[in-house]
Amino acid sequence: MISVSDKNDIVEFARELQGFGIDLLATGGTYKVLSDAGLKVKAVTDITKYPEMLGGRVKTLHPAIHGGILAERSDKQQMKELSDLDIMPIDMVIANLYPFEDVVKKDSNDLEEIIENIDIGGPALIRSAAKNYEHVTVVVNPSQYPKIIQELKAKGEIDKETRYSLAVAAFNHTSEYDSIVHEFLKKQPNKNFPDILHLKFKKVQELRYGENPHQKAALYKEFLSPESALANVIKLNGKELSYNNILDADAALRIVREFDGLTATIIKHTNPCSVACGKTLLEAYEKAFASDNESAFGGIVGLNGMVNADLAGEISKKFYDIIIAPDYEERALEILKSKKNLTVLKINEISKTLDSTYVTKIDGGLLVQDYGTKISDDFKVVTNSKPNESIMKSMKFAWKVVKHVKSNSIVIAKDEQTSGIGIGQTSRVNAVKIALDKSGENARDAVLASDGFFPFRDSIDLAAKYCISAIIQPGGSIKDQEVINAANEHDISMVFTGVRAFKH
Repeated sequence: MISVSDKNDIVEFARELQGFGIDLLATGGTYKVLSDAGLKVKAVTDITKYPEMLGGRVKTLHPAIHGGILAERSDKQQMKELSDLDIMPIDMVIANLYPFEDVVKKDSNDLEEIIENIDIGGPALIRSAAKNYEHVTVVVNPSQYPKIIQELKAKGEIDKETRYSLAVAAFNHTSEYDSIVHEFLKKQPNKNFPDILHLKFKKVQELRYGENPHQKAALYKEFLSPESALANVIKLNGKELSYNNILDADAALRIVREFDGLTATIIKHTNPCSVACGKTLLEAYEKAFASDNESAFGGIVGLNGMVNADLAGEISKKFYDIIIAPDYEERALEILKSKKNLTVLKINEISKTLDSTYVTKIDGGLLVQDYGTKISDDFKVVTNSKPNESIMKSMKFAWKVVKHVKSNSIVIAKDEQTSGIGIGQTSRVNAVKIALDKSGENARDAVLASDGFFPFRDSIDLAAKYCISAIIQPGGSIKDQEVINAANEHDISMVFTGVRAFKH
């Protein structure tokens, strides 16, 4: 029984099978290919005595087909039933399924067309044959054809061990297909957290190493992941990727995706050393580098625009592990490729769309949450001093950055450029100290963003010593009024977002 979407090598394979005296039976499209090639082949309709029905929805779903596949050959009663019903045993099923991922990409806006392309008969054929592997050989991939022919030539039959391994591969094939269908359908209006969470990923590549050189690692991608996803990144130059490289590249992409204007960030250990916007991408990069040129050494540069030769020239003067951007001019690539250890990555586009959920593995389970990209514009000014338009713009910029910094986090910024970032401290005031110390004189008239509320006024008093002009924070502490009073004493504008931005 032959019913294949992937028709590579099927004519040659079928011809060799026929040479062993094996009768061929095929569905419509496959039947035409085989018969046009001069092979003697029966059509499924000749066996079922029914035409293909419902526009092709029903072809092989018939007792004459599935009875022939599923019959237990050692069961005399079952074999008598086949004989009485004039059903021919089917000892080999060669079937594979049309890549549903291709259907989705081709008809991404036509739900009815996509649903129509969900294969029912094909998976049923494959599963029936795989279930009865004791007696039936199931073949789902052209790469398996040579082994089948080899065993038939050597032994005149297929080993039970081979049939078993082919059955496992068959169930994997149908499972993968079902996972892709499920992955697409669950993105239609539905609840975010199903009672049973099905996750299935396809391996992209082995990685150079894991978080440390003695650890092994691999990259897997989601089925139906968009072209703009990091899992589909294209490497244009440099060493093979490591686990940490990909984590840092992901952090860089998530930051530059936040901004409509040209933006650059430099990442170390998944945290931003600096972020800046500019009128040109070169200006954005130069501002980002100037913000923390010490931490930038050995980091990852993330950009949301085309890299030209001037920018490539500046980047090549410094030591970085990776640069990731949506595109590169030809001359820019030549410059960057001159540094053989610089890994150059191309992401097809900087999409504003992010994963709707975020999954973290824990011992014996998973934590799942929505990604939390919410940035409210409904900020509440809580101090006597009101921020002007320029300061508010700086606060919105800093707030977008701070949510990408490990908690407790503080970001100092001015004119869409960070000047100091306090990362991952167990005390909020210590995060403030680090950020202000990095900023130095650049903290004057800058804004301060905090991913969580201030539990005491000490951070506000410290910010005042560095002449911070405004503070943006979630609010929600029992000491909020004390903190607001401190801001008023120092004539600092303060805004509450009402939204916390922790990142662990």
